[in-house]
Amino acid sequence: MADQPEKRGQAPKKTPAALRGQAPKKTPAAPRGQAPKKAPAAPRGQATKKAPAAQHAQVPKKAADERHLTAGERNELRRQERRAARRAAEQGAEQGGRSRGGSGAGRASTASGTPNAPRRSGSDGKPTGKAGLPTSSQGRGAASADSSPRTGKGVSPKKHRHKAASAAKRDDGVYRAGFACFVGRPNAGKSTLTNAIVGQKIAITSNKPQTTRHVIRGILHRPDAQLVLVDTPGLHRPRTLLGERLNDLVREVWSETDVIGVCFPADEPIGRGDRFISSEISELKAKVIAVVTKVDLVDPATLAQRLLDVSELYDFAEIVPVSAVSGHQVETLTDVMVKYLPESPQLYPDDVLTDEPEQVLIAELIREAALEGVRDELPHSIAVMVEEMLVEGNLTRIYADLYVERDSQKSIVIGTRGARLKEVGSRARTEIENLIGRRVYLDLHVRVAKEWQRDPKQLRKLGF
Repeated sequence: MADQPEKRGQAPKKTPAALRGQAPKKTPAAPRGQAPKKAPAAPRGQATKKAPAAQHAQVPKKAADERHLTAGERNELRRQERRAARRAAEQGAEQGGRSRGGSGAGRASTASGTPNAPRRSGSDGKPTGKAGLPTSSQGRGAASADSSPRTGKGVSPKKHRHKAASAAKRDDGVYRAGFACFVGRPNAGKSTLTNAIVGQKIAITSNKPQTTRHVIRGILHRPDAQLVLVDTPGLHRPRTLLGERLNDLVREVWSETDVIGVCFPADEPIGRGDRFISSEISELKAKVIAVVTKVDLVDPATLAQRLLDVSELYDFAEIVPVSAVSGHQVETLTDVMVKYLPESPQLYPDDVLTDEPEQVLIAELIREAALEGVRDELPHSIAVMVEEMLVEGNLTRIYADLYVERDSQKSIVIGTRGARLKEVGSRARTEIENLIGRRVYLDLHVRVAKEWQRDPKQLRKLGF
């Protein structure tokens, strides 16, 4: 009997207590006593400095497959990336002191947060594609990709021209970085102007209104500043659910940017849409400038009258007439926008031209090719989704679907015996190869999604 209690006394103290101690009390307690002092203490001291980088590095995992996200979800993801980039850059500046290009810590953490699909240029000036992503292929019925290799054009010389010009104009030791966006009614020249400033085509363009459907960011690097340009859809009176969501996108961008450029085409009189936009921006905190576009299409007298009309709409900080096609005053507009950016370390690494996923850019290039030559309501009814991308040696295979709303539209897009679809595939393939710097095979299929612009499920599937 004496032995029995003795064993019971050992059980609670040794066996259960030991087992329990392994979970919350003994086993962790002993290592924890050592960990804070030796192993974790040192890492924790370092972790507080590197936490933004580690935290930011998780963003690309979420965004690895952004084609399944809605536009609102993509915007929220971008906002998180921007906040993390700013925090990381500010912490780097505090630790190492602010330099003209931002601190090394700030650049490192930002780089870890923007590898989702940045367009980068290598040391030889040629663009490097994102590993594992396929490039374009020709559509069904289109001729197969030629066997001769095609290389990308790399960074446009305009980018380097901006660097040289800014170096000569400003060297006051103040580095500025921030976000700016162009807004305006459809077909006001916003995307063309964005491409001209960045120095490389990152946004598709056409003479069809409402060509832009996604928020595309292009990054301009200068010795004194980093300007992140946000190209937005045209603000318009919505007739579909898609139109409502595009307008919501524009308003979300307004609240996130430091500088807003309102675009007014010089070859068209001021209209109700221009007045509506001017009234919408009246309560914004961002600095607002007016940009009179397409000045190469009008005579001096017409331009003078248009500048006067714009000045009466709103108390703009500045009014700048430009021509993205001829390059007239594009550099001046860039300097004006940089002037109103906040002082800040750089937000993106030097070799990043856009933070958009390659699949999104490729889908937009296919849609741009499909818009050529179509009329009436068809341009608004076309949507594109890249279903799969495969890399095989020096060849990238891209499989994409074009969506329309009716069977009659499907026949128009395909054309007689597939002739038009073949032309779309050939034109898109060339642009995609220039974008990713690899030979491309593009396979296109046309599908019908009835009334997709009004169907929430279809809009979500297509990324809106």
